[in-house]
Amino acid sequence: MHVSVVYALAHQQFIEELDVPEGTTAEEAVRSSELMDKCPEIDLAVHKLGIYAKLIKGSQALREGDRVEIYRSLPRKPRNAHAADDKKARIRAKKERVSEEK
Repeated sequence: MHVSVVYALAHQQFIEELDVPEGTTAEEAVRSSELMDKCPEIDLAVHKLGIYAKLIKGSQALREGDRVEIYRSLPRKPRNAHAADDKKARIRAKKERVSEEK
């Protein structure tokens, strides 16, 4: 059975194509790929797994053509990041208005 295992960093992607026996789990597929050697920061106790952007447990059996995705932690939640960036922009704009008024 043919499956893919993928892992993406900010500026680099890793894709491994594997032929695995029927009944192989997502975690077994990740461990049998070379990604854990290439990216030693991958920790299956911490990183979540998914198939086509849907979260799964590592014990889920794979089907032909599945793409197992290893999700890395984000440094901060995207919504919080946007809110923080918006707040900084408002503060900058306010400082600029105050300096123009003087």
